[in-house]
Amino acid sequence: MNSRKVQLQAFDRLLTIMDELRAQCPWDKKQTMQTLRHLTIEETYELGDAILENDLEEVKKELGDLLLHIVFYAKIGSETRDFDIADVCNDICEKLINRHPHIYGDVNVENEEQVKQNWEAIKLKEGKKSVLEGVPDSLPALVKASRVQDKVAGLGFDWERPEQVFLKVQEELEELQDEVSKSDTDRIESEFGDVLFSMINYARFLKVNPENALERTNKKFIKRFQYLERKAEENGKSLKDMTLPEMDVFWEEAKKI
Repeated sequence: MNSRKVQLQAFDRLLTIMDELRAQCPWDKKQTMQTLRHLTIEETYELGDAILENDLEEVKKELGDLLLHIVFYAKIGSETRDFDIADVCNDICEKLINRHPHIYGDVNVENEEQVKQNWEAIKLKEGKKSVLEGVPDSLPALVKASRVQDKVAGLGFDWERPEQVFLKVQEELEELQDEVSKSDTDRIESEFGDVLFSMINYARFLKVNPENALERTNKKFIKRFQYLERKAEENGKSLKDMTLPEMDVFWEEAKKI
């Protein structure tokens, strides 16, 4: 692996290129934090895709794209004299030191859960009124639910055993079915949300990332359905003209691939 000196040289090279692009490239000169925002979100999702595919070469490339965005924001911040890349690095260093007293202080911890509990308690001491302040409003609902549950669990607001959570899932399913029988659309939506929330909580107890799990299923379904489309075309048929049993033959084939 590269030595620390080589790593620092590479980072310095990136900073120099950023300076040059900002000064000379018409597109780079025009960018603001607002115009970069949606691109940064896109790059983050591309990195997430590469991680799910376990494509390490692509992970490396996407990390580079994301790092470029971080450097870009810092460059813009330096131009307005609000902050620069050194401020960004030093702020995160101080945060890490302050939130790891079991490494940089005299606090003793026995496991990961105690680390998480200390982390959330320290954040409250730093001035946050609620442990949930750190959950972005714009997060997708599934990811937001997972983060909310993680954070409150860090303060001890949690179930003790997976079996308890599974019973809660069953309870929420029964409540959903009860509302379905009454045909109250608003109540059905509310109870359906409760089912999803409890399932996401159960995933946490099973040590399963719900976002990864759902995306894995998405990709699996897409792959199988596209196989079905190809086989139908090869047989000179249109899916909309096929019966479900006919489609199911190809679907079962796809499951074996």
